[in-house]
Amino acid sequence: MSKHTFQYLFVALLGGCGALGIQAFLNGSFDAFLSAQNPGAPYLNYDRRDARVNQIPPLPASTQSLGDVTTFAAQDDFQALLADLTPEERVGVEIYAKRNKSVVNVSTLETKTHQFFQETAEGCGSGIVINKAGVILTNYHVVGTASKIDITLFNGETYPAGLIGVDPNTDVALVKIDAPESDLFPIEFGDSSKALVGQTVYAIGNPFGLERTMTKGIISNLNRSIGSPQQFRQIKGVIQVDAAINPGNSGGVLLDSKGRMIGMNTAIASRVGENTGVGFAVPVNTIHRIVSILLEKGEVVRGDAGVVQVTETENGLIPGLIDVGGAADEAGLRGGKLTITVTRRGNTAYRTREVTRPEDGFDLITGVNGQQVRTGEEFITAVEEHAPGETIVLNIIRNGRAMELPITLK
Repeated sequence: MSKHTFQYLFVALLGGCGALGIQAFLNGSFDAFLSAQNPGAPYLNYDRRDARVNQIPPLPASTQSLGDVTTFAAQDDFQALLADLTPEERVGVEIYAKRNKSVVNVSTLETKTHQFFQETAEGCGSGIVINKAGVILTNYHVVGTASKIDITLFNGETYPAGLIGVDPNTDVALVKIDAPESDLFPIEFGDSSKALVGQTVYAIGNPFGLERTMTKGIISNLNRSIGSPQQFRQIKGVIQVDAAINPGNSGGVLLDSKGRMIGMNTAIASRVGENTGVGFAVPVNTIHRIVSILLEKGEVVRGDAGVVQVTETENGLIPGLIDVGGAADEAGLRGGKLTITVTRRGNTAYRTREVTRPEDGFDLITGVNGQQVRTGEEFITAVEEHAPGETIVLNIIRNGRAMELPITLK
């Protein structure tokens, strides 16, 4: 029975500009999480009968071109400038001109009460306009523990914001501002299930407080797992990119070459807390599902199969990491067994991860409840459509034979 311990890799969630940091590790053998205190951030009490609030971009998006482009320059002058650019340059310029107004600056204040004094910390990040009602998408780690939230639009106007709902497990948060509809430019959602390694992507955010900065890169890999702000949980199905992402980019948008949102920038892998060419974005399909639930219910309750990581193959998904004692483990799914040992030193918790390969070989997951799943994202989506306590059936191949494996979610 062979054992393998994952190597140390630092992942910083990208709250910036003096914000209190939240730190995690990507599939690491030595994970440290900072304890977070919530001073009681104000939640927005809005009228859910307002149909505009529940409007979010459709998924998947159309494949139409960017269409008319608005910019600070006159339209004729802008088109004349475009004529002197290469086709590749025009794509980037048009995407920025069309989408930069959808990205906002998020400023926060967080107050922590200690035994003899109070500590106040300023933070900043990025956000994305979702609809004309003023709903803004950002990261939970940017606003989740804030006592005060301000949103600054592209035109420099600043508005106080209230929380609509949060989902720490996926690092998603929604806030709302009361701004004129004419100043709000909602983003267009794409389809992250169609993302491919090697395709060009563009990131827009506010690194180090420098508003609406765009960087360019490619998708480096798919289906990564990174630590979430929720202690000892992971965000699964994450997109890895090499576009420059730095503190303050958290909550910014990741766009495809059609200018459609395919992810929200969330974290980087770095030992120094700044860009090293390894960034991570929560896929838009995950965001769309979470946003829909938050707008309807204000919170997300999901089932957990205990499958931490899968490897995609042409024939199915290999369960590379399964939580010992989790739902899949108790049901007998064969995969890499993940044993976590937690120790504490003062207020900081550390965990050691050890993976054991199955003696009888790995199962191959091909579907959930008879529906084919080809990617890690599809698997997560299929599982999380069900609540804790519900039983789902995994369609698997074991030793070359198709089987059904019932699993009761936790």
